[in-house]
Amino acid sequence: MNAALAGFALGFSLILAIGAQNAFVLRQGLRGAHVLAVVLACAISDALLIAGGVAGFGALAEAVPLFETVMRWGGAAFLVWYGARNFLSAWHGGEALKDQGDSTQSLKAAVMTCLALTWLNPHVYLDTVVLIGSISAQYDNRLAFGLGAMTASFVFFFSLGYGARALRPLFTSARAWQVLDIIVGLTMWGIAAKLILG
Repeated sequence: MNAALAGFALGFSLILAIGAQNAFVLRQGLRGAHVLAVVLACAISDALLIAGGVAGFGALAEAVPLFETVMRWGGAAFLVWYGARNFLSAWHGGEALKDQGDSTQSLKAAVMTCLALTWLNPHVYLDTVVLIGSISAQYDNRLAFGLGAMTASFVFFFSLGYGARALRPLFTSARAWQVLDIIVGLTMWGIAAKLILG
């Protein structure tokens, strides 16, 4: 139980920081668009990465240096593009929520964007595979530690995706969407800059 609680605490603290993935989940939750599919895609992806780290695949980044470089530049390019889309949306004046929600993006597009924001982000490998994987080695029950970290991902993403509904009244205003788009765009570009500058 101690290992599971430690895994949960570490997993939750790592995922809590605002990043590209979290901003996208928040946005989908506010729009009420494909929330279940998006939170499941995030949580299952995290679970797979954590399982890989706990199973000992964290050495991949060290064994294949080119892997980290490709992921870093590919992730940065995607984040620059995605951030630019948010700035463009803010420039056009925001997209106030309608009473019945807004599902302008198809299910496939939402899930593919979510998976790209997850799997093209080198930080996710450092956090879930390398860091959680290496810390799990300190516990006799690595499986419990890993399951605790996976549970944290499911709790966090479902809370973020469905908890965003409480903010829906605020986002009936186009101005609020402009502010969110700018914040998301700055977040994406900030993460891209950190990746490029190393």
